[in-house]
Amino acid sequence: MLDPRGIYEVDEDAVARLLPERADGPVGPVMLHAVRGFVDAGSAGELAVGHLLTELEVTRLVTFDVDQLLDYRSKRATMTFRSDRWVAYDRPVLAIDHLRDAEGTGFLLLHGAEPDLQWERVVAAVRELVERFGVSLTVGFHGIPMGVPHTRPSSVTAHATRAELIEEHTSWFGTVEVPASLSALLELRLGQAGHDAAGYTVHVPHYLAQTAFPRAALVALDHVQRLTGLALATADLERSAQETLVEVERQVEESEEVAAVVHALEEQYDAFARSVGRTSLLAESAPIPTADELGAEFERFLAQQSGE
Repeated sequence: MLDPRGIYEVDEDAVARLLPERADGPVGPVMLHAVRGFVDAGSAGELAVGHLLTELEVTRLVTFDVDQLLDYRSKRATMTFRSDRWVAYDRPVLAIDHLRDAEGTGFLLLHGAEPDLQWERVVAAVRELVERFGVSLTVGFHGIPMGVPHTRPSSVTAHATRAELIEEHTSWFGTVEVPASLSALLELRLGQAGHDAAGYTVHVPHYLAQTAFPRAALVALDHVQRLTGLALATADLERSAQETLVEVERQVEESEEVAAVVHALEEQYDAFARSVGRTSLLAESAPIPTADELGAEFERFLAQQSGE
């Protein structure tokens, strides 16, 4: 493997200012991550990242050399043509930013385009930075499509390098084999190196998987807040989520076919909930009896992605 330090640049002045070294060894910052390129139903990760970058104070710390990491022909950027000339290029970015939450607590955010190439080198580079910056916990998030209705509470699949990090959650799956992602590999490698890492995969109604669904982003950030103690200023995201639900309800009411699908999913969801004596699949006190069915659906979906 080539030297990981050859694919990123660090703004040393910004690091010295925002992540000063301390002799007493304080608990280091949390690092969140969500990169575009793998499954992200409802644009859960993308919307969450956009919210954080818009609402909070942001300083760029690390910039990766995407020219070494992306296959531009399979993941084309966009350009703007005006009248008779090219006027803009939306340059792909992979970076780590420093943000301050609503209470002034600093944390890191790895975001941008998922690399097509050199995954192990990228993960090794991120691990180096995790160790250099003293990151105490790394947390990822994204969405996957599920056969669940939008009229019921959104659930998640939680995973981590230590069971204690997600002990309030019940596993939805047994053992499944799925296509890899950079985020999943990062969590695996960090755990193997003795670093704490976790992730939340939000279950998005499959009929909304291809559209922006702010509630999925809100659920992801709510779980991140509970795990990390960060205050991520989600009020605007809550409003967007409510407005989107109103619009979804309007469209469902206008289509008998869609309404029938939603009703069938509601009955299935409620039957599952009744079978374990609770009213929400978010309650984590007992195992979900449909893990095999949900796992099979997840496997089928990801198999389709890998065949593209």
